[in-house]
Amino acid sequence: QVQLVESGGGLVQAGGSLRLSCAASGSIFSYNVMGWYRQAPGKQRELVASITSGDSTNYRDFVKGRFTISRDNAKNTVYLQMNSLKPEDTAVYYCWLVIRGLHHWGQGTQVTVSS
Repeated sequence: QVQLVESGGGLVQAGGSLRLSCAASGSIFSYNVMGWYRQAPGKQRELVASITSGDSTNYRDFVKGRFTISRDNAKNTVYLQMNSLKPEDTAVYYCWLVIRGLHHWGQGTQVTVSS
C-alpha cells in the first residue's frame, strides 16, 4: 500500500513563495512518476508539474518559469518550489504518484495567494 503525505501549504501574498513537500511510503518501486495537481473551487483538477525517477520534468505553461519540481529518490520525496505566486494559483494542491500504471494521491494541501 502506498501513502503520500504532503506539507508546506499556507497563505501567502501575491509575489511570495511557498515550498510543498510530499513523502511517499509503502511499496515504492524504483521507476515511477511523481508530481503535483491542483484544483481550484469550481474547476477541474489539473496537472501542474511532474518528474520521473530519472529527473525528467514536465511543466504546464501557466507555471513555467515560476515553479520548480524536484525529487529526492533516497527519501521518496517530491518538492514543488513555487515562486512569484499569483492569486490564480490559489487551489488545493495534490501530490500524485504513478507506479506500474497505478495512480496514487495525497490528501491535498491548501495554497491561498492573496492579492
